[in-house]
Amino acid sequence: MARRLASITLDNLDELPHRCRRCVFWELEPASRERTVGADASVAKEAWISAVLLEWGSCGRIVYVDGVGAGYVLYAPPGYVPRSVAFPSSPVSPDAVLLMTALIRPEFAGGGLGRVLVQTVAKDLIERGVRAIEAFGDTRWSGPSCVLPTDYLRAVGFKTVRPHQRFPRLRLELKNTVSWREDVESALERLLAGMTPDVALRPA
Repeated sequence: MARRLASITLDNLDELPHRCRRCVFWELEPASRERTVGADASVAKEAWISAVLLEWGSCGRIVYVDGVGAGYVLYAPPGYVPRSVAFPSSPVSPDAVLLMTALIRPEFAGGGLGRVLVQTVAKDLIERGVRAIEAFGDTRWSGPSCVLPTDYLRAVGFKTVRPHQRFPRLRLELKNTVSWREDVESALERLLAGMTPDVALRPA
């Protein structure tokens, strides 16, 4: 089973799941989102991706299994994510990048791809000198949504920094965290060893 990772760009944006391709939950502030539907939402998504790529750099990854887009993750500094200020446990810390959302298609669930995506984000941000990743969790998560389940975030190393009954804010320290860095490197080496972007390989 061949796996590969690719940065999200305008060229492969259509390979996101259909509902995610047209979703601007994070990318627009709530009032604007209510007025943006259908084709307008797709255009708004493209504009957001384009702006972040130009101004900040890579902001997402797609993981492929045997050539099929199996899942993806999006992340960006909080200044690019208007929705983040609407959460009761906001704001995101100024030294952190926000893990916005991630999704693994149901047919690929249970294979460790979600952890691979988070580790890939961590590796990218460590190399860019970012101190931490933060995310809003959903304590009542019951299925795919724009907000990640709190239990999952804790399982991959996030710690609660601002509690909330429904939407706590969690944080994963990166800077000066040698053990995490080594774990990221070893995990990626085992699963995606020696991989360059868009080069397929078989996992160990």
